[in-house]
Amino acid sequence: MMKRIVAFMLFALSFNAFSSPIRHVLLISVDGLHALDLRGFLEKHPRSALASLARHGIEYTDANTPTPADSFPGLLALVTGGTPEATGVYFDVSYARRLSPPGSRCRRQGAEVVFDESMDAKGGGLDPGRLPLDPETCRPLYPHDYLKVNTAFEVVRQSGGYTAWIDKHPVYEIVEGPSGKGVDDLYTPEIGQNAEGETGGITSKTSSTERYDEMKVDALIREIDGRTHDGRKTAPVPELFGLNIQEVNVGQKLYGYADGEGAPSSGLAQVMLNCDRLLGRIAAELKKKKLYDSTLVIVTAKHGNGPIDPGKLRHVDEKAIMRAIEKNGVSAHVTADRSALIWLEERSRTAGVARALLAQKKQLGMDKLLYGESLSLLYPLDSRSPDIVVLPQRGVIYSGAGDRKMMEHGGFDSDDTHVALLVSNPSIKRAIVRAPVSTASVAPTLLAALGLSPDKLEAVRIEGTAVLPGWDKGGLRGRM
Repeated sequence: MMKRIVAFMLFALSFNAFSSPIRHVLLISVDGLHALDLRGFLEKHPRSALASLARHGIEYTDANTPTPADSFPGLLALVTGGTPEATGVYFDVSYARRLSPPGSRCRRQGAEVVFDESMDAKGGGLDPGRLPLDPETCRPLYPHDYLKVNTAFEVVRQSGGYTAWIDKHPVYEIVEGPSGKGVDDLYTPEIGQNAEGETGGITSKTSSTERYDEMKVDALIREIDGRTHDGRKTAPVPELFGLNIQEVNVGQKLYGYADGEGAPSSGLAQVMLNCDRLLGRIAAELKKKKLYDSTLVIVTAKHGNGPIDPGKLRHVDEKAIMRAIEKNGVSAHVTADRSALIWLEERSRTAGVARALLAQKKQLGMDKLLYGESLSLLYPLDSRSPDIVVLPQRGVIYSGAGDRKMMEHGGFDSDDTHVALLVSNPSIKRAIVRAPVSTASVAPTLLAALGLSPDKLEAVRIEGTAVLPGWDKGGLRGRM
């Protein structure tokens, strides 16, 4: 206990670097929330919780995620300040040439890296027998081991702060960072399982997802109240904490939009209202505990979803890409969603495979391919990077036969990347920033708000990630 008190005192002293009212940062990812969703909701609901946050916040109307716009690279941008170039993480399902597959006893290299619900152990947590292996030690490689750079959670905790995070799969222990010790209180209830005994599980209908999100908000409120997420122990209110909210993401997939301008369908509009209610619960609890003035609230999204225009929607069988590759006698690993990432067993065959795919581009829903020099402009060509990136035609979703979802993520166009970003605290004068920004700038900004150097993040040093406009070394500009 004494060590914890001393550590907290040292952390508090770090705020003397500048005069800032911020003592806590609450990061909320409303997965799927586009910039246009936020703008439209604020205009239609001026008395909403989001509108209340926006009245003393900075709204960034041209915020974009790294590509591909998937959950893993999207979240890691928010907490590391880096893109896949620095993090080494391209998707939740990818391929690494220097790792060994599970069960191989490290006798060969080249392994799929699968970080989704299929990695869950029956009793909770992750099943080490399903994880890829580090060939140097032949031990299972956990998600946090796979991440190449540190996280803001690690920086805050190493500075003596207390941290917490809530997310949708046990694999989201990746936020712990390479140390494996970044988060004091990690809560990752599985969304992919059939927890309610319903056909299709939690994401089969928005009412189930809303109850799931409510459960996570309950856990967050216990943290605001000075307890662990389960309420069993007393704990400090975290200096850095947060959660992801899933219902907007699910609502977009089930209901879509009414038109190409982004008017929500009636089902999606109702989901947005419920999401706002959850945000209102969180804000009310911060006020009740007299933490509202000292908490920086950041509302954004790991990714968007597309296509926004329902008239552009087209499903293409994801297996058709693999069949086209195999016809050329090449083995490959393909991850397809709103784009396709292709890792070939023989990299020397890249140009030939690309030509074969382009010969069928119309049937395969392809617009263009990135490989070789064109791909090197986007990613370093290393042992983890894909060999070919498929950019699909507008509106295409690569999916299984019979899939009826209206939207998906994991792509490169603005429907997937152009997300909401609102940074709020009562000390901030209302502002709208229309200059383009990256969601990777959230990580250095939240550290700066806590009086910690953004350069403590390795990805910030590697990529030169800047804090968000409207901030400087002294904290908030235009503070009231």
